[in-house]
Amino acid sequence: MLLTHAKVETSLTLRHGEQILLTLLIPLALLIGLTLLDIVPTGDLGPVSKVDWVTPRIFALAVMSSAFTGQAIALGFDRRYGVLKRLSATALPRWLLVAGRIVAALVVVLLQVVVLGIVAAILGWSPSPAGVAEAVLLLVLGTLSFGALGVLLGGSLRAEAVLALANIVWFVLLLAGGILLAPSALPSAAATIVELLPSGALAEGLRQALVDGTLAWEPVVVLIGWGVVAGAIATRTTRLT
Repeated sequence: MLLTHAKVETSLTLRHGEQILLTLLIPLALLIGLTLLDIVPTGDLGPVSKVDWVTPRIFALAVMSSAFTGQAIALGFDRRYGVLKRLSATALPRWLLVAGRIVAALVVVLLQVVVLGIVAAILGWSPSPAGVAEAVLLLVLGTLSFGALGVLLGGSLRAEAVLALANIVWFVLLLAGGILLAPSALPSAAATIVELLPSGALAEGLRQALVDGTLAWEPVVVLIGWGVVAGAIATRTTRLT
């Protein structure tokens, strides 16, 4: 039942034009643009190439786009049109309705990383082999954390409010949440706040794993914390209609 439901959710996401734009085309455009053009300050990269610096941050953006923004909007409109209410009347238990969406988000993230990784490799990306396993762990934790936040938002507000707020949060985190601007480029107080955000924690954790080949436990703790808190609140506030 879980695999069937996840397969349906994945196919619906991949067939949705706006979702593809948000989850793949925009990260792909930013990957190419940030690598080839001097759009945002990167500071002194030292021996690190620009594509090596950009790629982990675009991976973090891809996770946020699919697991948070895409999931929140889809859930909000599924509630509006009575999809969840009808599904809850079937043999699917309520926990499986959420689990199927999370599994689908993991599949979409996998596809995103593969496509973005191929393009990044063409641009000259060479990740540290020692950090690949750590990066996979962070991608999974990031998907679960942002997925919980997406369920929290999409399951508690009206569809129109979810649509507006999810896109605003995506844009704010892109610009000021540690993705385009690294915490090292910000004042110390702002850098500390950014590192405690799920976007900043995921972006910095992926950078350290794929560039330095090391696993920093701080991003792991931050992502787990956001996921647990958001999941606990979502179980109390999510409505089927």
